[in-house]
Amino acid sequence: MAGKSKIVYQCSQCGCESPKWMGKCPDCGEWNTMVEVLKEPVSLSGRAASSLSAKNISRPLGIQEITTEDEHRYHTGFSELDRVLGGGIVKGSLVLISGDPGIGKSTILLQICEHLGQNLNILYVSGEESARQIKLRAQRLGVDTPNLKILTETDVQYVVEQIRSEKPDLVMIDSIQTMNHTDLNSSPGSVTQVRECTNAMVRCAKSLDIPIIVVGHVNKDGAIAGPKVLEHIVDAVLYFEGDRQMTYRILRAVKNRYGSTNEIGVFDMGDHGLRQVENPSQAMLSGRPKNVSGSCVTAVMEGTRPLLAEIQGLATSSGFGTPRRMATGFDYNRMSLILAVLEKRAGYYFSNLDAFLNVVGGLRLDEPAVDLAVAIALISSLKDVPVREDTVVFGEIGLAGELRHISHADLRINEAARLGFTRCILPYHGFKNLEEKKFETMELIGARDIRSAFEAAT
Repeated sequence: MAGKSKIVYQCSQCGCESPKWMGKCPDCGEWNTMVEVLKEPVSLSGRAASSLSAKNISRPLGIQEITTEDEHRYHTGFSELDRVLGGGIVKGSLVLISGDPGIGKSTILLQICEHLGQNLNILYVSGEESARQIKLRAQRLGVDTPNLKILTETDVQYVVEQIRSEKPDLVMIDSIQTMNHTDLNSSPGSVTQVRECTNAMVRCAKSLDIPIIVVGHVNKDGAIAGPKVLEHIVDAVLYFEGDRQMTYRILRAVKNRYGSTNEIGVFDMGDHGLRQVENPSQAMLSGRPKNVSGSCVTAVMEGTRPLLAEIQGLATSSGFGTPRRMATGFDYNRMSLILAVLEKRAGYYFSNLDAFLNVVGGLRLDEPAVDLAVAIALISSLKDVPVREDTVVFGEIGLAGELRHISHADLRINEAARLGFTRCILPYHGFKNLEEKKFETMELIGARDIRSAFEAAT
C-alpha cells in the first residue's frame, strides 16, 4: 500500500529539501528560494510486481521500427495558427498559449471551438469566467456549435475526472494560473500550484491521447508567469505579441516539439474576434504616406516568410542639454549603435538632436538586416529628403560603417517585387551573388557604405 502524499519544501536553485520552510537555503545559502513540493510516495511492492510483468518492460527500438503513420493533426480553421503549430494540433499534445491581458487568448480559443466543434467534442474549462460570461462572448463571436461543453471549475483533480469520464476530443483550460490542487496549501497561481496542475494535465493528455490547450498569464516583465519548468513540461509554447491599442497581433512559437519555431502568424483583432491576415506585408504598408521624409521600407524574414515593414524615423532639435532617444518596435541599444556609426563613419551628426524610431503596425524587429533601413530613415528625416516610394532597403551595418551581407536576399526581393516595388538597395557583397536575370522587374543596387546607399535611395 502506498502512503499518503506529503508536502516538503525544495530549493529552486539547488534542489535541497526540507520538511519545513526556511528563509535561507541551508545548502546554497540563497534567500527566499524554498517552495512547496508535493511528494508522491512510491509503492515498492507495486514497482516490484510490475517489473516481473514482461508486458510492462520497455525495450530499445530501432529507428526504422518506429512508425509515424498514425499521426493525426486537427486543423484549427486558421491557416496562420496551423502554420505556427507545424500543421495543426497533434493528438495527445499540451499547448501553452500566453500573452498580455486582452491580447486575444480566450478569443482565439472560442473561435477554434467553432471550427473544430463541427466534428469534435470539445470541453472548455474556465476558472476565470462564469458560464454566462462565456456564453455572451460566444454570441458576440458567432460561436454556437452544439458539441462545445463549458465547465467552470478550478479544482484540477475534479477537472481531470471530468475529462476521463467525458473523453472529449479536445480540452481547453483558461487559465492554468486559476487551477488549484487541493493537496497543496499554497494559493492558486503560485509556483508549486502551477507546476503540479500542469503535471496533472500532461499525464491526462498523454494517457488519454487528448490534446489540451492551456492559457498562461504573463508577469509584469512580460514572461510567462510561474516556474520556468512550465515551459519545459508542455509540448508547444505560443506567445501573442502586439499592443492592445493596435489591431494587429503576432502569434509566435517559442517552443514546438512538432514543428518549427521560426514561423509566425498574423491576426487582426476586430469586433467579431480575430481575423487572420494572409498577406501581412500589404496590410503593414497600408496607409503609408507619400513624399514624406523619414519613412523607409525594409524586408525582414520571420521564419521562412518574408515580410515588408515600414520604418519611420524622426530627428528634431532638442530642447534639453541631453537629447532624447526613443525606439518603438526596435532595440534601443541597437539604435544607439547605429546613431554612433552615422556620426563617426558617415558624417551625419545627431548629437544635439532628439531621435525617434517607430516600426509601423506594432511589429518588433530584431534582425540585423533592418539596420540599413533604420539608418536611411533617420538620415532622411535629418536632411528632410524623402526616400523614393518604389524602393526597398535591407542590410546589416558594421561598426566600421560598412554594409554586410544578409541571408535570404532572393526571398526578400521576390516579396518586394510582388507588392510593386521596382528598386532594391542591398549590400554590394550580396548584390554580386545574385543573378539579376531572376528579377526582371527589380533594379538591384549594391551599396558599399551608408552614404552611397542613402544617395541611391533618394
